[in-house]
Formats: sequence, C-alpha cells, structure tokens
Amino acid sequence: MEYEPVIGLEVHAQLLTDTKIFCSCSTKFGAKPNTQVCPICLGMPGVLPVLNEKALEFAIRAALAVNCSVSESSRFARKNYFYPDLPKGYQISQYEEPLSKKGWLEMEFNGTKKRIGITRIHLEEDAGKLIHENSKKHSHVDLNRAGVPLIEIVSEPDINTPDEAVAYMKKLRSILVYLRVCDGNMEEGSLRCDANVSVRPKGTEKLGTKTEIKNVNSFKYIQKALEYEIRRHISVLEGGKEIEQETRLYDPSRNLTFPMRSKEEAHDYRYFPDPDLLPVIVDDEWVEEIRSSLPELPDQRLKRFINVLMIPAYDAGVLTASKDVANYFEDCLRFFNKPKVVSNWIMTEVLRELKSEEDIKDFAINPQKLSELLSLIEDGTISGKLAKGIFSEMALSGKGAREIVSEKGIKQISDLDEIEKIISEVIEKNPGETSRYKAGEHKLLGFFVGQVMKLTQGKANPQLVNETLKRRLSEN
Repeated sequence: MEYEPVIGLEVHAQLLTDTKIFCSCSTKFGAKPNTQVCPICLGMPGVLPVLNEKALEFAIRAALAVNCSVSESSRFARKNYFYPDLPKGYQISQYEEPLSKKGWLEMEFNGTKKRIGITRIHLEEDAGKLIHENSKKHSHVDLNRAGVPLIEIVSEPDINTPDEAVAYMKKLRSILVYLRVCDGNMEEGSLRCDANVSVRPKGTEKLGTKTEIKNVNSFKYIQKALEYEIRRHISVLEGGKEIEQETRLYDPSRNLTFPMRSKEEAHDYRYFPDPDLLPVIVDDEWVEEIRSSLPELPDQRLKRFINVLMIPAYDAGVLTASKDVANYFEDCLRFFNKPKVVSNWIMTEVLRELKSEEDIKDFAINPQKLSELLSLIEDGTISGKLAKGIFSEMALSGKGAREIVSEKGIKQISDLDEIEKIISEVIEKNPGETSRYKAGEHKLLGFFVGQVMKLTQGKANPQLVNETLKRRLSEN
C-alpha cells in the first residue's frame, strides 16, 4: 500500500523584547544561570503578572504578516502540568480565546506555489531549562528563560513532505526576522518546532493517528526527524500494528526518534482562565496602526527586485531569503548600481565565504569594499579572473581592493601598444598554430589567448587581447 504523510507544525518563536512577558526581568541570552529572575517569573505566592505591551504588539505584527485575523478580545489561561523547569506548576498561555487565527502563508516549492493554513497564533511564556551536562546523576535547573515571551504559530495539517516542512519553516523564519520580532536563532532556542505527523493510505481523507516530535531546533533535524518518523509509521502499519499517540524526541546522533511520554489531550492540562490577568482588548485603530508600520516583507522585496531592479527570479529568491543578505545587496547598489553584476558576485563569491547568511553583517568585505572591487573590473584596472584572487585576499586581510592592487602591482595591462608587442612575440614563436588558424582552425584562438595570459601572468585585459588577436591573426 502507498502511504502519504500529513504534517502540521507548531512553531515557537521568542519575541525580541528586552524584558519578559509578565515582569521586568531581562531576556538577554547567555547570562549566568538564575540571575535574570524575580518573584513573578519564579512563581512566588502573592505576586501578580503584568502583560508586556511590546510583546503583544510583536505578536500582532506576526499575525498580520501571515494574514491572520486579530481578535478584539483574547484571554490568557493556565496550562497545568508539573515539570522541574516550570516553577509555578502551570504555564501562562492562551487556549480557547487566542490572540489571532485563520491565516495563511504562501511559499514556492518545487516551482509551484503552495498555501499553508495557519490555525492560530497565540502568546505564552517560556519555561526554564534543564541542564544535564557535567553530572550523570543530577540535572540542574536554569530559570532565566522562565517567563520569556513566545508566540506559538500553529499550522494546519497542509504539509505533505519533510522537504515542504523545511521550506515552510524557512519562509516563516524569514518573515519573523524581516518583522524584527524574532532573531530566528535556532541554536539559542529562539525558534524551535514541534512537528505533528501521521500517515494515511494515499487518496483517502481520514487522518491517521499522529505522533508529536518535540523541540526540534534546526532545519536539518526537522527534515531528518520527520523522515525517520514517517518510515516508522509505515513500518508499524505494514506490520499489522497500530500507531500509539505519543510525544517523541529526536536523537540526532542515532538519527531516530524515541518515546518521551504519552500524548496529552487538552483536558489533561486542566486549562482555565488565568484569574490574575484581564482579557486582552485590542481595538481596530491600534491594529491598523501596526499594519501600516509593517516593513517590506520577503515576498514584496522579491517582487521589487524582479520588477524594478530587473534581476532574475532565482537571484531575487536567493537574495531575499535572508534579510541581512538583501540589505547587503542593496547597500552595494548605493556604490555600484549594476544589480545583476552585484547579484552574481554575492551569490557566487560572498555566500561561498560565509558559514551562515547571518555572518554577512560582520563580513570583512563590506558593501563599499565589494563595490570598489567591482568598479576596478568595470574600469578595466583588473580582470574578472584577477578580481577573484583579490577578493579572497580581501576576505582574509580586510584590506580594500585598491590597496591590494597597489601593494602587489597587479594592475591589468590595457595599454594597446604593450599588448600588440606581446601578441607579436606569441605569433612569432608559434608559426605552425598561426598557419592553422589562418587556414580556418579558429578554435586555436583560445591557445593564443592562453599564451598571452601566461606571458603577462594573467594581467592582460582579456577583451583587448581577444580583439587584437583576431585582428592580427586575420592579417595576411
């Protein structure tokens, strides 16, 4: 029997606020354990939470960017469960009355556009963190993250392959970073994902029993975990057994998932409205004010790059996938306004030098330096081939292109008299090839160009060399 997967993602994004969602403790990453806490986020008796307005604004920005409707009234609830990293014994989240719902995200996948439904986006607080390193018998609890503001973005089960799941996550991450509501740093836990997956016989409508893969924090692991879990589901069903509804964890070292706990239903958490927090009332005027302040988003920027800057759709897609890369590209155009030339260099040379696209902000070759290099090619000072070597040295040393050209004396030879002299020498040394060229074997032009470049150590202007050789070799 042929099966098809059905996947839905619950994405947790940490909001870029300076303070936590219900208190004034810092959200800065990397502080000493348990130094960014107070009676409110520690869940001490008698304390009262107060909603961070900036967190609410950021959540609304995200909701509008993915076409959700924002509820006029939403409410916080207590999600009750016990875990060592949850100091209150419950998590403040939203359940029956979320902040926003019924949105969608459109993405391009394998050359076609696909729309993924967004069920809801709601606000909640993060839990703390258990640290298992340095002890085989004990786990340590760091509560710095407790109370950090999150939004949970719940998709419809509209995703059908692990590749689609990764494409959806990348698109969502790009939107959140463009909005400046989340830094998208998956290594630090700013963006993580719970994946719900089931399989069903192809062509049927009824959903199979799902399992949840908890807290996956990289695109690679999302893909690998889903691929494994889909294979496992199919193997269990083909063995005549039933899938158990449960929550599982992914072990990247063994590339498999393993059971964490049986999957809870909503009633297991005993949700009830938080008595310490008033309903959240959002008026239309504020929503429209936030909507009007939204920045240019990835799809809008992509269309502008194609229609205004006239670069190919593929180039535009690569450049706009990362806000930092798109900014770098546009900054280069301020100094060297040839979009396709700049695009080619960023996609081939710049991105090859970076470990990740975010590193472009600290790249040794800033937009002004890259533009200086491209200007030297444009005015004939250096050839494209020489430029690539200079680029590599710029990336290592941080020096400018003109400085390197001056130090190494690698200026391109564009003096016609000097090139004529070198070409005469090459023709004189190669009478046989010259005769064959004149007899119609014109593919030998490449041989002559290579000889000139060898004598000039690659410094001769290639265009001038080609033009002069064609003229000289055609003479009687």
